[in-house]
Amino acid sequence: MAPPVSSSLLHAAGGVGVSLPTEELQLCRRGRWQSLPLPLPRRHPGIPVRNSALCGLRASATSDGGAVEPDLRVRVNGLDMPNPFVIGSGPPGTNYTVMKRAFDEGWGAVIAKTVSLEASKVVNVTPRYARLRAGSNGTTKGQIIGWENIELISDRPLETMLSEFKQLKKEYPDRILIASIMEEYNKAAWQELIERVEETGVDAFEINFSCPHGMPERKMGAAVGQDCALLEEVCGWINEKATIPVWAKMTPNITDIAQVGLWASEFLALSSSGLKARVALKTGCEGVAAINTIMSVMGIDLKTLRPEPCVEGYSTPGGYSAKAVHPIALGKVMQIAKVMKSEFGDKDYSLSGIGGVETGSDAAEFILLGANTVQVCTGVMMHGYGLVKKLCTELKDFMRMHNFSSVEDFRGASLPYFTTHTDLVRRQQEAIRQRKAVKKGLQSDKDWTGDGFVKETESMVSN
Repeated sequence: MAPPVSSSLLHAAGGVGVSLPTEELQLCRRGRWQSLPLPLPRRHPGIPVRNSALCGLRASATSDGGAVEPDLRVRVNGLDMPNPFVIGSGPPGTNYTVMKRAFDEGWGAVIAKTVSLEASKVVNVTPRYARLRAGSNGTTKGQIIGWENIELISDRPLETMLSEFKQLKKEYPDRILIASIMEEYNKAAWQELIERVEETGVDAFEINFSCPHGMPERKMGAAVGQDCALLEEVCGWINEKATIPVWAKMTPNITDIAQVGLWASEFLALSSSGLKARVALKTGCEGVAAINTIMSVMGIDLKTLRPEPCVEGYSTPGGYSAKAVHPIALGKVMQIAKVMKSEFGDKDYSLSGIGGVETGSDAAEFILLGANTVQVCTGVMMHGYGLVKKLCTELKDFMRMHNFSSVEDFRGASLPYFTTHTDLVRRQQEAIRQRKAVKKGLQSDKDWTGDGFVKETESMVSN
């Protein structure tokens, strides 16, 4: 039996004026909350009320009847965050200095750059980024809409990263630090890495099943995330050992266009992002993060005829991110969220949306599709760590516009409005039928009303 609600939970739920349940909270394995009786969130016109989680608790109206300030705090897999904005794994979380900066600026959580047991095998090159701007090829003045990287996971010794994790948790014990990890296809290596990283006190793992470039021959990154059998096996190894929440970071690169004609059955098996998420969750992961970068070639320099980013005259395909991938990411997150809701109840599991987030509106779209948190990596590289303040301000503005008081009030609210094309046709045909019926006027004398008498008369006039 878990202890009664503590003062810290009272504070996380909104402080004074919060109506908390009298029952005790029950905490199950790795931070999953179960059987938590909570008050219903505020009903918003046109949006069905959904089950609330602890992060959905909100303060009541102020004593003078004024509106409640939107509360961005969220609880995800038992982890309390001051807001849903998370530093995505990559350069913004590459060492102690930058991760400390992220906490100081106010990010809800930080996911460190991916680590493995043998950093000596990781060798990066420079330049390793290329940008795509709106406008013609080679322009230097247009808005940056795309970003490619050919960067690998952390090239720093594991012991160095572990030491920095410990230091960060010592200095920021109440902030959420998540370790991103990746290993070769080797059970002993995965479990050794999990054990050593857990000892630092990190709060959760994000498993990199999605890096689109670098070392696929060692069955690392997307090589695992693209194969359901491998994914199931490796997730099993991980969840057998881990005692803290585990998020599986999914790849959007789930088909090989060159093989579609030869392996139709494989194409069908790999064509659903929801399928991969299902495997990860069924094998014990508490959460899913999506999407990682999309395999790409950024472009060709039309003066030199060489690809970008150009390293000694050559290049290699890399991962594409930034604003241009946002619609693709929304589509993948929607697919995963629908699977999570229909098959897993969307209760003890979490979804972290990733892809092209630079504004609070971008983040709101992910949350409306069911995301609990929103990750930002390229956005920080372009705009700096202070971006989180803009994100929080803009997300609150959106919440005020719709009278939402917590993130949970609108999480997943747009999911019910996705359907099949066949259903869209049916709905439109029915709407047309109803409009035609209205134009034809009343069907019977009993349909006349006193209030609408003139309009009802006009509806039956032919000229």
